[in-house]
Amino acid sequence: MEVLDTKKTIDIIEQLVQIPSPSGNTDRVIQFVQKWLKEKNIPSAINNKGSLIVTMEGKNKSKHRVLTAHVDTLGAMVKEIKSDGRLKLSMIGGFRWNAAEGEYCKVETSEGKEIAGTILMHQASVHVYKDAGSAARDEQNIEVRLDEVVHNAQDTKALGIEVGDFVSFDPRVEVTESGFIKSRHLDDKASVGMLMSVLDRISSDREELPYTTHFIIANNEEIGYGGNSNIPKETTEYIAVDMGALGDGQASDEYTVSICAKDSSGPYHYGLRKQLIELAKEHDIAYKVDIYPYYGSDASAAMKAGHDVKHALIGAGIDASHANERTHVKSIYHTEALIYRYITASMPDE
Repeated sequence: MEVLDTKKTIDIIEQLVQIPSPSGNTDRVIQFVQKWLKEKNIPSAINNKGSLIVTMEGKNKSKHRVLTAHVDTLGAMVKEIKSDGRLKLSMIGGFRWNAAEGEYCKVETSEGKEIAGTILMHQASVHVYKDAGSAARDEQNIEVRLDEVVHNAQDTKALGIEVGDFVSFDPRVEVTESGFIKSRHLDDKASVGMLMSVLDRISSDREELPYTTHFIIANNEEIGYGGNSNIPKETTEYIAVDMGALGDGQASDEYTVSICAKDSSGPYHYGLRKQLIELAKEHDIAYKVDIYPYYGSDASAAMKAGHDVKHALIGAGIDASHANERTHVKSIYHTEALIYRYITASMPDE
């Protein structure tokens, strides 16, 4: 078994989930990661799209590997300022309105001011609205109640709020004594935290990897693209580190690393999947192989973009994906162990 400081990884994840970063507004969290890397003397660069890239030179410079995890999250944008001063929303990412109902949120103005509020049904009061329970949870009925004294649209606009402002959800992160970490945005900040920990380990140990390896912290995955640019032509293997989806009929759980065989885009590379399974067996890493029926990753996006690579998807098992998410320290442990063993292992044909 690996000797991993999972507490360090959990601490990083706790910091990451508390930085608002809905897709389209990720500069702050990318800068946080870059500053953290700089403190560890790990160089990085930011591309035109705003993703962060770390390159660790390896012994073999003709074959490269890429690992990616995304730091952008679900969120919303101000669609309309209503006549009573409340806000209608436009969804960012693929969640359901009922998953955000009742959540505290922050509206970030274009000048950087943050204004607190709560995401509610317009018909929230059961003492007033007969259809409080049955009304559709949709963009027509869901609104933001601002924690400011506003009576009309003019009052709200006077706060600096405009159409197009970003709305982020309160993560409500908590780590329990039983080893669970529950929070919004574990998709995919749990994976980002693991990549950061692995990078710290490699750098601290001055370990030379067998192949030049690129780590992409993507910032647009929730809207369909992320780590599918800036992939060097020498890349032969590409792994997305993202969540394993739990639910009825799923093999994944909160205590192992999930290795994806197929998602909505089709099968992942069979040979690379088998390579990951063999590494897990060899190093006593607990794993589950699974299929995610309504899922797409940055690895599948890279394939659609035409990259000639073997692609795979692994991740910690996350319960209640795109809602009130949760995983366990054991899943973080086994996923991080597989990441480390993969990047330090030779390809099967060598």
